[in-house]
Amino acid sequence: MAMTDGAVHLAPPPPGAWVPVPTFFSKSTPSSTQAPVDLATQIKHSVHLAKSGITGLVLLGSTGEAVHLSREERKDLVAGVRSGMADAGYPDYPIMAGILTNSVDDVLENLKDMHEAGADWGLVLAPGYFGAVVDQANIIEWYTQIADASPIGILIYNYPGVTNNLWIAPETYFKLAGHPKILGCKMSHGNMSHHIQVALAPQIDHSLFRLYSGFGQQAFPVVSCGGAGVIDGLASVYPAVVSTLHRLATAPSIGPEALLRIQKLQWLVSRGYETMGKYGIVGFKEGICRELKLGTMEGGRLPLKGKMPEGEWEKWSDVFDALREEEKRCLSGV
Repeated sequence: MAMTDGAVHLAPPPPGAWVPVPTFFSKSTPSSTQAPVDLATQIKHSVHLAKSGITGLVLLGSTGEAVHLSREERKDLVAGVRSGMADAGYPDYPIMAGILTNSVDDVLENLKDMHEAGADWGLVLAPGYFGAVVDQANIIEWYTQIADASPIGILIYNYPGVTNNLWIAPETYFKLAGHPKILGCKMSHGNMSHHIQVALAPQIDHSLFRLYSGFGQQAFPVVSCGGAGVIDGLASVYPAVVSTLHRLATAPSIGPEALLRIQKLQWLVSRGYETMGKYGIVGFKEGICRELKLGTMEGGRLPLKGKMPEGEWEKWSDVFDALREEEKRCLSGV
């Protein structure tokens, strides 16, 4: 914690490569409406990420299908992962929990649940039900009310693709970044100008407010311009590749040989997104099942059930072969 203007400022999440973890479900049966959460696999995957150099987990974000889980399921999942990580030797492993609802009271109820379950921070999605009708002044007031009453620090989450194209302006971040419980943001969009304006803003104390990109294909450019890291879906499949990319890209000095390695890793991550990222949750879950032998090929809960089109994985086999080889290399420390 730090003191700013007499207020206690909570500690922000550490910089690095984070993973928006998919929620795993058991295989569905003809008699089940929805397959139950598979907590054992959830924990195995989380431990694998920690061992592969990942900085922290984002549970119940967009990739984690928070909107498809009940309140009880969400709380049980976070508590179960926190307990499982402790049992595996990671008692203080950083965990963010996604909060994907629009009502201030609902958000606060969810934040209370996540705090009790063991989450360190809440990643609060911008209230996009009404889309662009929502103005920036109301976004500032909405986040301020939530932060004032939240039991844990929060991050601003702007994902126009799932919020009716609601965008948070750089100036809104400038104003909210000074709140002692608003500790950063995740930008899940390709507007690099917004990333740069916030990551390098002189009016923000960047030791207390961290910017993360939601797209691994922007990892090197973002950290080169002051960003804290990425919260990256492809890292759920190839965690060592993405964590190594972050480590090399944030070195105090980058020589010619290291730069070539960074560029190769960034190219592979970007190519991986052209197929696996294209299919979102379904693609990442298929990748995890194929590469890590965890989970099923059934995708998410409805309406995200299923797998990638037949032949799609094979079509991109050269990219996945290269990613697999780099993952082995990174895990070996080379």
